[in-house]
Amino acid sequence: MLTSILLSAGLALMGAGIGAGIVAIGAGLGIGRIGGQAMDGIARQPEAAGKIQTAMLIIAALIEVVSLFAVVVCLLIALKEGYTF
Repeated sequence: MLTSILLSAGLALMGAGIGAGIVAIGAGLGIGRIGGQAMDGIARQPEAAGKIQTAMLIIAALIEVVSLFAVVVCLLIALKEGYTF
């Protein structure tokens, strides 16, 4: 009984850590892709640089908010299992 409880707590902590890592990788890839595509767009149409940059910053901020929320959820899962940072 105790072994299964410890195993489930360990699996929950491992899942929370893996989830936080995947979120960080996904956010980095997403923001990198947005930046690259924005630079392509600005290079093709320099007169639209202001609009492209504004849209890029808004989308990057939304990605950051979603990734921060996901990392907080992963940390809450870890805290629920009794792990203290």
